Amino acid sequence: MRRCWKRFSAMFASVAACMVAFAGIASAHVTVWPQTSTVGAWEKYTMRVPTEKDVPTVKVVLKIPNGVTFEQYEAVPGWSVTEQKDASGNVTTVTWTATSGGIAPGQFAEFPFVAQNPKTPEDAAWNAFQYYKDGSIVEWTGDKNSETPHSITTIMAASANTPSATTGTVSPAPSTSTSKSSTWLPTTLSIVAILLSIGSIFVSARSKRKN
Repeated sequence: MRRCWKRFSAMFASVAACMVAFAGIASAHVTVWPQTSTVGAWEKYTMRVPTEKDVPTVKVVLKIPNGVTFEQYEAVPGWSVTEQKDASGNVTTVTWTATSGGIAPGQFAEFPFVAQNPKTPEDAAWNAFQYYKDGSIVEWTGDKNSETPHSITTIMAASANTPSATTGTVSPAPSTSTSKSSTWLPTTLSIVAILLSIGSIFVSARSKRKN
């Protein structure tokens, strides 16, 4: 039994390590939050930018989806902002450029801004371009199944319980902590690790009694 338990523990540890690694890769994208909102709402969005390479991120360019009206951005220390507008004066592109060290490897930064949603339900695709210090560029412009997907906010029709978009209410910015949908894996793995440790102690104690 002890041999079988050791094999099970080793096998599960390998699977758990792979799951953790996959979760890290899957979540390391440029994303815009929230990922659901309502038509016509004045929404506070936050672009979250992680650095995946061994060099800092020094610039991020965000394309504003058609139908979304960019209004204001929140100043972020260490970054300057420029806007590109069309002939009608609507902002089409926003660029954040590092004025100091940028986003170091293993870190992320958040860039909040306010925009008004389209008047009809649709999927707003946020195309982003991430510039690294070594000159490389990652284009987050693909569909959801690609290696570099763009972030999407689903603009839904307001329900009876949703505040009117004309009130000017801006929804809260997303927490920097991981959302519930992405925290189940680390929590589950922690619980399993504890159970494995208890099991190992139990097997070891039984073995000592037999000896």
